[in-house]
Amino acid sequence: MNFLRGVMGGQPAGPQPSGTETIQKLCDRVASSTLLEDRRDAVRALKALSKKYRSEVASQAMSHLIHILQTDSSDSEIIGYALDTLYNIFSNDEEEEQDESEDGGPSSSGKQSSKPAHDENGQKQADDLGCQFTEIFIKEQENVTLLLSLLEEFDFHVRWPGVKLLTALLKNQCSQVQAVILVSPMGVSRLMDLLADSREVIRNDGLLLLQHLTKGNAAIQKIVAFENAFERLLDIITEEGNSDGGIVVEDCLLLLLNLLKNNSSNQNFFKEGSYIQRMKPWFEVGDENSGWSAQKVTNLHLMLQLVRVMVSPVNPPGATSSCQKSMYHCGLLQQLCTILMATGVPADILTETINTVSEVIRGSQVNQDYFASVNAPSNPPRPAIVVLLMSMVNEKQPFVLRCAVLYCFQCFLYKNQKGQGEIVATLLPSTIDANSISAGQLLCGGLFSTDSVSNWCAAVALAHALQDNLTQKEQLLRVQLATSLGNPPVSLLQQCTNILSQGDKIDRRGSKVQTRVGLLMLLCTWISNCPIAVTHFLHNQANIPFLTGQISENLGEDEELVQGLCALLLGICIYYNDNSLENYTKEKLKQLIEKRIGKENFVEKLGSICKHELYSRAAQKPQPVFSSPEQMLFDHEFTKLVKELEAVLTKTVHKSSEEEKKEEEVKKTLEQHDSIVTQYKELIREQDAQINELKTQVSSMKTQNEQLQASVTQQLSQIQQHKDQYNVLKLKLGKDSQQHNGEGAQVNGVQLEELSRLQEELEELKKQHGVLQSQLAEKDSLIEKMKSEGAHAVEGTAGSSENNSELQKELETLRAQVQSQSAEISQLQAERQELLKKAETSAIVSAPGNTDSSAAAAKITELEKRLSEVTGETEKIKEEGKIWSDSKAALEQQVATANSSVAILQNEKSKLQQEVAESKKEQDDLLMLLADQDQKIKSLKDKLKELGEPIEEDDDLDTRDQYDDEDDEDDD
Repeated sequence: MNFLRGVMGGQPAGPQPSGTETIQKLCDRVASSTLLEDRRDAVRALKALSKKYRSEVASQAMSHLIHILQTDSSDSEIIGYALDTLYNIFSNDEEEEQDESEDGGPSSSGKQSSKPAHDENGQKQADDLGCQFTEIFIKEQENVTLLLSLLEEFDFHVRWPGVKLLTALLKNQCSQVQAVILVSPMGVSRLMDLLADSREVIRNDGLLLLQHLTKGNAAIQKIVAFENAFERLLDIITEEGNSDGGIVVEDCLLLLLNLLKNNSSNQNFFKEGSYIQRMKPWFEVGDENSGWSAQKVTNLHLMLQLVRVMVSPVNPPGATSSCQKSMYHCGLLQQLCTILMATGVPADILTETINTVSEVIRGSQVNQDYFASVNAPSNPPRPAIVVLLMSMVNEKQPFVLRCAVLYCFQCFLYKNQKGQGEIVATLLPSTIDANSISAGQLLCGGLFSTDSVSNWCAAVALAHALQDNLTQKEQLLRVQLATSLGNPPVSLLQQCTNILSQGDKIDRRGSKVQTRVGLLMLLCTWISNCPIAVTHFLHNQANIPFLTGQISENLGEDEELVQGLCALLLGICIYYNDNSLENYTKEKLKQLIEKRIGKENFVEKLGSICKHELYSRAAQKPQPVFSSPEQMLFDHEFTKLVKELEAVLTKTVHKSSEEEKKEEEVKKTLEQHDSIVTQYKELIREQDAQINELKTQVSSMKTQNEQLQASVTQQLSQIQQHKDQYNVLKLKLGKDSQQHNGEGAQVNGVQLEELSRLQEELEELKKQHGVLQSQLAEKDSLIEKMKSEGAHAVEGTAGSSENNSELQKELETLRAQVQSQSAEISQLQAERQELLKKAETSAIVSAPGNTDSSAAAAKITELEKRLSEVTGETEKIKEEGKIWSDSKAALEQQVATANSSVAILQNEKSKLQQEVAESKKEQDDLLMLLADQDQKIKSLKDKLKELGEPIEEDDDLDTRDQYDDEDDEDDD
């Protein structure tokens, strides 16, 4: 144990062994010792040597330490020593020293202090060693799985070193360790349990571990999110005090950013879980000048970034729009606007808040309208837009803040024609208020100031007020500016061209190229797709000579971009020219280019715009981000315009006048054809709607008919019941009459009266039967009439033949049912008549009876009893006959109602038949017209092919016609 005493600080005995020899002896002791205490002491000694002799301990003791983790898991102390030793091997020395310097354990900020220059090489070598040792360790995936299983141990001396060790492995070989954890059973779930640990040190280090684990791995991000990570992290942020919390809040926010950034699935889960509503309390910072610590600024900055991740323009449009609505309804947008207008907010927080509000309102009409209604707490109150524009055109404000305000203004006008109209209206003479500052006045002031950044920002902002809005482009032509006393006012368009042509003569602060580029972008956006603005621009005789002179001159590299933009402006004047000015028609302008510039030179200057380095940067994302004012040259929306027009303008310049005339004729013909097709399609849609409505009526009538049929079936069942009852009574009455005839008994006067009543009732039944037969005859005639009309309807229209045939079948069934009822009634009547005859015969035979003997009297008495029974049964028959008569009457009423419904249905069918025939005739005429138009188009396309113009192969018009034909076939 002498060498152990030497390592642990005891007095040396004899010559001391070297570090390598000591490590070798300790490794032998770990491998060979049978006592747990000896192995524990040896591992503790290796831990003490692992910082100084990192490489030696790693190369000799790593396998023994892994074996300790596998075999001695029951002893938490030796496991903790082994984990600490491995952590010292894999981690960097500087990080370890930083960890020990912290009171509460390792640093959670993830930030490193700046290193001296002479330590950079050493630190790089240490990093390389850590990566090499990590790679050796994770070659066996069981090692990582072993660490994950050790994290289930609640003992602090095992769990905390295990968390630190796994974090070091992720720092050195992130993707490889992520792959192993991803395939390990319950691997991510075990790590998520660290957030629920009651010991803050383990929980905080668990946050750092999850940060490294979720970097750049969407699969792990989804698993962590569905392990209820959002709920746990938001609870921790709330417990720590939201934005006023410490570094733990920062770690939670960094982990949330990892989970949500560029992960649409997690973003949707975050929104659907109503977690956006829980973000609102983060921004309740109040209006105070104190309380903005560095940690609070960091936390709030990350919180704003988290909001921006949910509404980023690179997200799917549907997801972004849904998040924007949620932020408005929960009051988050209102809270952000409160910070925006508050006093005492640090500049970087204010800048990030402006950027956040920008993306929350971008493309959302509701949010844009709310933002337009926000007023700053000033006296008098001013709109927030005006206050922000005042900062944008103020050169004393920070450059980053001015860029953020420009982005906010662009987002406010993005797809917001209402807002564009309000901005342009502040420049019109009828709406200018001399007592207040408007957005239009600030933009004009910035456009004509001596600060180049203000010029550029105002020009781009005004261009966004005209983006894709022809009405506002024409309205802006009405703006008049007063230059100086005694001089007539000039238009805004004229003033822009004057400044553009006199740019070198005006003393400006900043880049003169920047001002000219901003004005050229404004002019290109203004006159593109607006022939009236092109005419106004060409009406100034000095504009075209200035543009041609700029393009044809040999200027320096700084002016090359200006030449390209001048070429773009001149090309727009040609492409959108309506030839209203004789001196500047399309053909004359192209001749001017050919003579003074040259077509090839013009195309080369035009193509130089896209080749500019700053052009590609601006085209990447909508937010204007520039490292310095000198790089502020291109706007994102303008890059889209250049990309759209470059090929078109190049093609326009190379075209001859004859080709243009032919192309215009073809365009006019195609437009006429499209308008005709559109009209006919609208007519066909109306007819389809009418047919569908009639079909709906037919289906409703069919339903009514089915209901009537069901009621008839019910009546048939009732009639069948009456029939059965009548048959039973008939059999009983027949037996009684046979007994009366065999005995020859006499019937008294009471019996004769009963028989006469029966005769009268039978006569009434005969009359009712006659009435029913007459009604059945009328129904037969109606059915025959409907059959004939149904046959005509079938011949008239094929579209309603199926409905008519079904109706005819139903009517035939109803007729058959009524006929069977009539036959049954006739049979019952005949049986009644036979019964009446039998009763009369019995009465005649029994009238001259013998009254002498007592036996005859007894028989008469017996016959009277029987007759009384027959009389009772006859009364029952009478009651059932009445019920049957009432049922028949109800049935006849229902049948009459069905007949009236059928008659109405037949009238509707005849109208439908006539309308279908007319529609078919009109469609045939339309097809003839379309065929003629197709022949004309084909001939025109052949001419274009002969002239060398490219023609698209798939013909949309033919596809539309084919679709119409298929619709007609379906209707037939």
